[in-house]
Amino acid sequence: MASEPVQEFFSIGDVCELTDLKPHVLRYWESQFRILSPAKNRSGNRVYSRREIELVQLVKHLLYTEKYTIEGAKQKVDEYRRAGGVRPAARHGLDVQTIRSLEEELQQLLALLTPPPRP
Repeated sequence: MASEPVQEFFSIGDVCELTDLKPHVLRYWESQFRILSPAKNRSGNRVYSRREIELVQLVKHLLYTEKYTIEGAKQKVDEYRRAGGVRPAARHGLDVQTIRSLEEELQQLLALLTPPPRP
C-alpha cells in the first residue's frame, strides 16, 4: 500500500484552515514580523512551508494566549531566534493551544452528557 506524499507547501487558505485565522490577519502579521515571509508561486500566490506555519502558530500563541502586544511578540520572537529556540517555542505554543481546545471540547461534551437539574 503506497502512502500519500507529505505536503510540503500550503496555500494561504490551507494555513487559515490549519491555524483558524483569517487571510487578512496572516497578511497583516507578514507586514509586522520579518520572519513571516512566504514565497510566492508563479501565479503570485503565497506559498507557506511547514516552518512558516510553525512560526504563524508561535505568533498566534504569543498574541492570543500569552496576550503580548505586536511589539512585545516581535521582541519575544527575536529572543527565541537569538537563542535558537523558535521551533521549540512554536511547538510549545501549539501544544498549549491544542490542550485548551481539547479542554473546551470536553467541557461542551460534559455539558451535553450532564442531565439538567430537577426542579
